[in-house]
This record gives sequence, structure tokens and C-alpha cells, in this order.
Amino acid sequence: MLEVTGLNGWYGPAHILFDVDLTVGPGEVVALLGRNGAGKSTTFRAVVGLLAKRSGRVRFAGRDISDLPTHDIARAGLGYVPEDRRIFTELTVAENLEVGRQPARAGAATWTPERLFELFPNLGAMRTRPGGRMSGGEQQMLTIARTLMGNPKLVLLDEPSEGLAPKIVEEMATAILAMKGEGVSVVLSEQNLHFARLISDRAIIIERGRVRFDGTMAELEARPEVRDAYLAV
Repeated sequence: MLEVTGLNGWYGPAHILFDVDLTVGPGEVVALLGRNGAGKSTTFRAVVGLLAKRSGRVRFAGRDISDLPTHDIARAGLGYVPEDRRIFTELTVAENLEVGRQPARAGAATWTPERLFELFPNLGAMRTRPGGRMSGGEQQMLTIARTLMGNPKLVLLDEPSEGLAPKIVEEMATAILAMKGEGVSVVLSEQNLHFARLISDRAIIIERGRVRFDGTMAELEARPEVRDAYLAV
């Protein structure tokens, strides 16, 4: 579903990503793990074309999207949920969802507001509430739901559990597994290894802009020296 090869990225003159390679299969959940500042968010921004300077190749659903602008990448069915959520605070829950609506696409689940309210019951109870009057966890759910309204084949989730109450984190894990059950591929950047364990098939560890590990969660569990070197605080 996603194949990234030799991805490099810069912020101005600062070289941040160094030849990042990663793959994601259909319906697979992959955790991009690393400490704060390791390059996780920059990787996502580079994949969706939000870095002014990048190099390398990105193939999505068999199509080379390396040189496409971000809006065309979104229209191709690659969803992106940024860490800062970016909901429309003056719009209601229902209106925020409408902003993300795209036509149904072949090979992808079709999401409607009613289906999303089943996935995120909290949102269903506040359809007319403005986004600015929601908690951080509710806003996170809304951002994911708005992205799903685009009927994506793959979703990049940047730090979905950060700052959320444990109960909301559990609900988020349930929702991501439901997305996987619908065939949606998911890549989530995370510092929370426990959360990643609950939902991920595979882990990729990035440190200082370089991939240091790529394997199954079981393989990572069997290598405590890797966890200690790149994930321990």
C-alpha cells in the first residue's frame, strides 16, 4: 500500500531525514516509534508533500506520488491526521465531517457520518457542538473521523494518544483496530510503546532521522537492547 525509498527531508538548511525506507501492507497497522524529535512527524510531512525540500521516492497504492502536491495526494486516498489536529473550532462536529467528504473510491471502505458515529459514539452525542467546545480527546476523535470521510486507503496518525486520558486512549485503540478491520492501512507515530503494542502488527524505530529497526512487535519484544537504546527515556 505504501512504499517509501531513500526519503530525505530538510527544514531550511537542516538535514532531518536520512534515506528513510519503509513499507506498509494493505490493512496493516505499523507503529513509527521514536523519542521526541527523532523525525517521526517529519517523515509524515515528507510523505504527504508538506516539506519544501525532500528527495526520495514515495509509492502509494502502486502509484508514484513523490512529486504530487499535497491536495492531490489526499485525493488519491492517503489520509493524514496531524499532531495539532487542526479542526475548525467554529464549525460543529457535523460540519467538520462534511469538510472532509470525498467520493467513494474503489478498494476502500466508504465512511458516512452515521458509520463514524458508531465508531466514535462520543461524537454522535455532540453533532451540533462547535469543535472549539470539545475536549482534547474528543477533538482527536473528530480529526480522525474527518479524515475517514475522505474514504482513505491509508491513514497517517501523528501521535494519536499524546495527552489523552487512559479511557480515551482505550477508545482510540478500539477505533484504530476497527479501521484495520475495514481494510484501512494505518501508520501511527508514537512514543507510547504500550499503546503501540495494543494495535500494531509491526514497528519501525527512527532515531535522528534514520531507521534503526524494522520488524514485528514480537521481534521488538525479543530485543530489549533495541528498546533501551532508542525508546527508553
